[in-house]
Amino acid sequence: MNVFEFAMQMEKDGEAYYRELADSANNDGLSRILNFLADEEVKHYNIFKRMAGGKVEALPKSTLLADVKNIFVEMKDRGEKFDFDVEKQVAYYRKAQDLEKKSENLYADKAKESTDEKERDILIQIAEEEKRHYFVLENIIEFVNKPDRWLEDAEWNHLEDY
Repeated sequence: MNVFEFAMQMEKDGEAYYRELADSANNDGLSRILNFLADEEVKHYNIFKRMAGGKVEALPKSTLLADVKNIFVEMKDRGEKFDFDVEKQVAYYRKAQDLEKKSENLYADKAKESTDEKERDILIQIAEEEKRHYFVLENIIEFVNKPDRWLEDAEWNHLEDY
């Protein structure tokens, strides 16, 4: 299995995991965020599929952080109340973080090995996107742990740093 096939499988597995989490989420906002993450994995899968076929294209700019920010703001504005099995939820999101970190590391390592500048740039960009996914999951974990306080105290300008 070459690096692109392996990356495609990782992205496919990530998509399936996020869809499973989204289906089991007891909150529409969290479900939407998890589906956004799944959609990002699909985009990465398609990029790697094209790269495996010899096509190296520019990576489109992701709107994930802005989309997630908007969902959390909507949740806050609606004054939603939440009832989570916190330990169970956190375990799911930590597992997803582990997957994102593994992906980030793999793509960063492969970028270092690549002799093709375009390919290297795309791998670095995807590694950075995986880092942003990790950050989104960290915010979900914080939210699940203290939903009322987190929504009340959240300062959204830190999202743009990622």
